[in-house]
Amino acid sequence: MRNPNGYGSVYKLSGNRRKPFIARKTIGWDENVKQLYQTVGYYESRALALLALAEYNKNPFTVEASTITFADLYAKWNVTKFEDISRTAINGYKASFEAVKDLHDLRFVDIRAPHMKDSLKKCGKGYGMLRKIKVLFNQLFEYAMQNDIVSKDYSDFVSIGKNTEESSRTPFTKAEIDRLYSVESEVEWVDTILIMIYTGLRIGELILLQPKNINIEERTITGGIKTDAGKDRIIPIHKKIIPFLEKRLSENKDFLIVNNQYKKMKYDNYYREHFLPIMEQLGMKHKPHDCRHTFATLLNNAEANKTSIKKMIGHASFTTTEKTYTHKDIEELKKAIDLLD
Repeated sequence: MRNPNGYGSVYKLSGNRRKPFIARKTIGWDENVKQLYQTVGYYESRALALLALAEYNKNPFTVEASTITFADLYAKWNVTKFEDISRTAINGYKASFEAVKDLHDLRFVDIRAPHMKDSLKKCGKGYGMLRKIKVLFNQLFEYAMQNDIVSKDYSDFVSIGKNTEESSRTPFTKAEIDRLYSVESEVEWVDTILIMIYTGLRIGELILLQPKNINIEERTITGGIKTDAGKDRIIPIHKKIIPFLEKRLSENKDFLIVNNQYKKMKYDNYYREHFLPIMEQLGMKHKPHDCRHTFATLLNNAEANKTSIKKMIGHASFTTTEKTYTHKDIEELKKAIDLLD
């Protein structure tokens, strides 16, 4: 029976050899369209060579495990990882990979916690980037374990410590919020920024909102992602943003905000095509998360109930075991939101 294309081949080498049978597989072509091969190994019999080739086709990493480098593994991992994540997330992983160049040529099986810690120390990045690099380490070790390259996750022993950097989040001032309201009818998408400011929703949460998540009559939004405490939380609707929600709901789209093809909007598209241009047009210097920070700041300044703030923001201190909303809970949340101007 003939093997399928790309399966590989076994043949006997000339001369008097202890292991004369070679198993190999075509892995590509060079610039001269010459085949490039991955040698699986040398064997005493054709049967052993065929068996090794079959095992290689089941899991190519079994042969490469001892030689694959950090950079090689990253290249294999990102093929499938990058299929289902946003451009922002992809750029984050790429930047994290570039920040640890001293690990690129190391055999992955040789990498230990001290290597990663030293690389983090040398890269000179801020806490936010260090956290992303740590995530990359975790992802690569998980992938390596799934493919039998390593048997232990040494990234678990890598800590980036606590964030001692001063927060760069700057809440919108009252004057800026008033300005947003004053231009809402003239500048498209300003309403979405005000919705985030008065709900504490992240962009990723805003773009997932569907009409079924919004109850204008009860003045509640059900939504949220990220953490157990943040998922599907109840957020009261401030009276100031009801007209914005009603207008978008009247358009009968599958999502509250949609792209120009009336489909779910991606984070990058909203950020690059709407949020940034509005900030530039109005001469404001804010990041999307500043909306959420503004929401928490406004509630705190209004001396809203601390438990209500945690519930609306979706902080981890509001655990899933507590997450059974009663009518009384929702009324308390509305009282808190109504304290805002």
